[in-house]
Amino acid sequence: MKSQITIKEIQDLLIKGVHTIHVDDVTSRRMWWAALEVIQKDFLSQNYKLGGVWVASPLPALNDKKIFNQLHGWVWSPLGFPYFQKDNAGFLPPNNSTKIKKDLDFVSNYKVLNLSQKDGYEPFLMIITPNFQCILSIAGEKDKKILLMKCDKESLKISIELMHAKLKQENYEEGDRFLNAINNLGNLNINNQFEKIFWPILSAKLASLGSNHNIYNSLENDIKNIQITEAKLLSAISHEVRTPLATIRTLISSTLKKYNMDESMRNRLIQIDNECNEQIDRFGLIFNAAELVSNEVSTLNNLVKINLAEIFKKLAPLWHKQLNRRGISLKIDIPSQLPQILSDSEKLELMLRGLIDKNTRGLKEGSTLILELRPAGQKLKLQLKVQKLDSNQKEILKKENGSDIGPVLNWNPQTGSLQLSQNATQKLLASLGGRVTQRRDTGLTVFFPISDSK
Repeated sequence: MKSQITIKEIQDLLIKGVHTIHVDDVTSRRMWWAALEVIQKDFLSQNYKLGGVWVASPLPALNDKKIFNQLHGWVWSPLGFPYFQKDNAGFLPPNNSTKIKKDLDFVSNYKVLNLSQKDGYEPFLMIITPNFQCILSIAGEKDKKILLMKCDKESLKISIELMHAKLKQENYEEGDRFLNAINNLGNLNINNQFEKIFWPILSAKLASLGSNHNIYNSLENDIKNIQITEAKLLSAISHEVRTPLATIRTLISSTLKKYNMDESMRNRLIQIDNECNEQIDRFGLIFNAAELVSNEVSTLNNLVKINLAEIFKKLAPLWHKQLNRRGISLKIDIPSQLPQILSDSEKLELMLRGLIDKNTRGLKEGSTLILELRPAGQKLKLQLKVQKLDSNQKEILKKENGSDIGPVLNWNPQTGSLQLSQNATQKLLASLGGRVTQRRDTGLTVFFPISDSK
């Protein structure tokens, strides 16, 4: 069986033998936007009427509807397109994300295929028309990127063959449609002079931009506005989820008080009550994170002196019950006479419950969660570590294996776990005075400011 062909393999093949300067991520994005504008306005706009084919990843890249209507297209994109939110949306042309969402007819003009992690997220675009052809991509490591443009006959031939093979592996019918669309173009008129014209025009375009960051800022504002809208929607959903759960808890409490029942039925209702309580806490935390994103309001000015050790003692019985149901032990190591910290007591309690839940989901039965509080200069250090029951070897807390959906949540399709994303966790803790680090050798560590150090 042949190995699965990926976008990254095609990019790696095209980049072989290319010698050019490397640029940082932001510069590469500016070059990408400028190159897309040059290709569409100065070249493709004069050649699209005879029809053609385009292939892209992880986003369509093109933004002219008349081109979409005239050319056959295929795009490999992450699940959730066109509403997914990732840093890679930065490789869209300015404001294009808004245009796609306003005009969903775009989606019907091309075939959307699922992008795998092996394909990578570096942008790729191939355009084939009878009189104009080019391949455009960003390749390289973080902050060591290059803008790759190929239009020679050999690169086009190899890329078309690999794309055809990739499509046939993933969707046989689409592979046939792709090949038929290419064959219907007839003999291609390869313009060997295009490369000599493209780079000077691109250089002039980039020079005209100068230090003007309007394109970048416009895109950042678009993404931020979408994130705020999503966060507001998530806040409303969180509220709607918690309300019926709270009602169920009230009914359970009333039932336990008013009616006599056998022990098994009573335990079942208590179990339901516990599950409702955990979900209320989880969605309460999601609500707080979403509110922070949508309002962009820092609560640092509202922080007061609190005793973190007392909060731990208060929550310890609840944590023990919660973890015991999963077969996980809890060990709390707190020395006496710890200084007070600056935070928000109510929100911090919810955050701590969320950290316990987030970092114990997926742990095997028999594990032990260790919580340590220690002074660390002008900070108080909280560490969460995991220890196997059958040995003294420490098992580091694993980062959630999933993908971020929007600015707040992380979804793991393998376990069905919906949790706060790492970025949302860091922002929420920062609003409570904490700073989180996660290292391979220490697990999860959160530093809180000591009140006297303010």
